Amino acid sequence: MKRIALLGSTGSIGTNTLEVVEEHPQEFSVVAMAAGTNVDLLAKQVVKFRPELVSVGSEQAAFALKERLGSQVKPEIVYGMDGLEQVARYEEANFVMTAVVGSVGVAPTLAAIEAGKTIGLANKETLVCAGPVVMKKAKEKGVQLIPVDSEHAAVFQCLQGERRQDVERVLLTASGGSFRHLSREELGHVTVEQALAHPNWSMGAKITIDSATMMNKGFEVIEAHWLFDLPYEKIECVLHYESIIHSMVEYKDRAVMAQLGTPDMKVPIQYAMSYPGRMSLPTEPLDLVKVGTLHFAAMDFDRYPLLKLAYECGNAGGTYTAVLNAANEVAVDLFLKGSIGFLDIETIVSKTCEAHQGIQDPSLEEIFAADKWARSQALVFV
Repeated sequence: MKRIALLGSTGSIGTNTLEVVEEHPQEFSVVAMAAGTNVDLLAKQVVKFRPELVSVGSEQAAFALKERLGSQVKPEIVYGMDGLEQVARYEEANFVMTAVVGSVGVAPTLAAIEAGKTIGLANKETLVCAGPVVMKKAKEKGVQLIPVDSEHAAVFQCLQGERRQDVERVLLTASGGSFRHLSREELGHVTVEQALAHPNWSMGAKITIDSATMMNKGFEVIEAHWLFDLPYEKIECVLHYESIIHSMVEYKDRAVMAQLGTPDMKVPIQYAMSYPGRMSLPTEPLDLVKVGTLHFAAMDFDRYPLLKLAYECGNAGGTYTAVLNAANEVAVDLFLKGSIGFLDIETIVSKTCEAHQGIQDPSLEEIFAADKWARSQALVFV
């Protein structure tokens, strides 16, 4: 049985993970979980899944959780970053699902690697911020990172049984997000509510905004670079409006392997949890006759400048990708709060990266310092 430590249990990936656990109680159990401040939902999850260890974002949230649980169940409750890392390395767990959002995922993922856990990686910022450190440590510890993002899960599956040296290029598909048919001029007037209305996927607020700016795809390019040990010139993006083909791998002989399926995150989540096997999943099967036609379009860097910036930061290396992520987190948060316009996200992120003087081959401490600097610097450009 897979004994799971779940980081980010109340988010979109976390709740879908728990649905998979509930569907296969003979295969999976949740022994530890962590969430932020959504104590009401977390309390319900704790009562249902009975983890032995639970972490929340703050001491105040820990007290609130204890009150809500009362005498129903009495797990050990911890909080803060220390609590998150305790869940990640919990001795009874043999699989860690990292489903938190943002650079907060770096430290607990490293903690899980140090503890020798198999990791389902749904926190792309871990590799965006600290790819060289994380992958080096995973190699040292012999730890496998199984990608959960639908695009990387697709590439991972398309690479099974193939030689890495035979890969010509990887094609990551992108829906184009909420505003894929709007002009640059029209983007200047969009609202938060409009931005959160993704046409295909049900995701958290931050990731949905990143999808609309194409920053999410930029992060996926950087993540693919580290996950699959590929140079950036071999990682391409293509617009695919239906989100049926989740990504493709082209080989030297021009054969192209594609992974297809309905846009349901439980598919890559369950695959990561059950790998190397597969299990039944009660979701709607793909009906290509019903779909009829699949549409593709070239990626336009002028339309999506943050995607271009992600390639530039990735090629620059060092601390640039950590700064890219931190500035974006600040800008997206400001947009969601109504403090800036949609296009201001691009301006703030771009100017912050331009102001940065990168450090090559950084230590983890230098990466965290660059992250902290970028968060402060981004506010200068508001």
